[in-house]
Amino acid sequence: MVTQLSNRVLNRTLLARQHLLERSGSTTPQMCDHLVGLQAQDVPPPFIGLWSRIADFDPATVSQALDERRLVRITLMRGTIHLVTPADALRIAPHIQPELEKVPFRKGFNFGAMVGLDPDEVRAHGEAALGDEPKSAADLRVEAARCYPDRDAGAVVQTWLYQLPVLQTPPRGRWRDNSRPVWSRVQPWLGAPLDPSYPASELILRYLRAFGPASTMDMQAWSRLPAMKKAVAELGDRVRTYIDARGRTLYDAADLELAGPDLPAPVRLLGWYDNALLSHQDRARITGDDTAPTLRVFATNVSPILVDGFAAGVYKVFVKSGTARLRASPSRSWTKTEAAQVEAEANALLAFLEPESEPVVEILEPGADLRL
Repeated sequence: MVTQLSNRVLNRTLLARQHLLERSGSTTPQMCDHLVGLQAQDVPPPFIGLWSRIADFDPATVSQALDERRLVRITLMRGTIHLVTPADALRIAPHIQPELEKVPFRKGFNFGAMVGLDPDEVRAHGEAALGDEPKSAADLRVEAARCYPDRDAGAVVQTWLYQLPVLQTPPRGRWRDNSRPVWSRVQPWLGAPLDPSYPASELILRYLRAFGPASTMDMQAWSRLPAMKKAVAELGDRVRTYIDARGRTLYDAADLELAGPDLPAPVRLLGWYDNALLSHQDRARITGDDTAPTLRVFATNVSPILVDGFAAGVYKVFVKSGTARLRASPSRSWTKTEAAQVEAEANALLAFLEPESEPVVEILEPGADLRL
């Protein structure tokens, strides 16, 4: 008989595997490897995500790793920038690229800006424009205007960035450095070609180790890759099956244990678009059974607060005139104990993000507007 898992077991297991129940002693690259990268479309979120998961996290470790090419920022899962190890950049990109390359020549892309052009010719111009040295978007637009004077230069550049395996080079991505992106082709930057031999099934097994148990729909939501059932089948007895409360089949790495539903879950303040919230089709294991009050956790620059393991509010940080103000808006009424725990974690986060500023934590009424 297949074991049915409650939403609370799924929640605690996810938090344990995400190192959100207890901060880890892992290094920054080790954590990036375990999580199969961190969402890094914007600069601050991966730092907040790592601070929430690693004991005594030093943000300089990210900056140094980027400079030394031991970490990279590259478009991967869900077509968004992730902070990953070079090994993952080289072996995951071949799975993602075919899906990315379909985007620019669809009619809906930039109002059909690229319709009618030969994709192979556009790609050749892009390879020449990018060359072997990092290029800013502004420099690429100049080349795009020269190659295609009758097309929108920005759309042409965006097409090149979809068509070609590229990554963002420093300084963007360093601690507190929100510089404009500078792009490089992957092979010149890392000194190695992409590795198309890495099986999708191995990628999915790693996903389960960081996000499982999960359905094939969850796997597809995380990766945006097709043929998840085939990848799971290839894993054979390396996976086991469960069902959730709605009777859906969940897969998990066969050698991993589930977390107990009664494990205490400390308050955690995550970055916006944190992987823990975006990596399942059914997000109830992190948003709770009733997701309506917590939909704001998916807004840009608005970040989730986990209380008792579930998204129970959002926060935003405002820095002005020497004061760092963190405003928290609960999605339900917090107990006095919960509010005190949120305040303590919020003060710790402000000390990390803005150590030179005077910290102020404001806990608002449930559903209150975060804007000042």
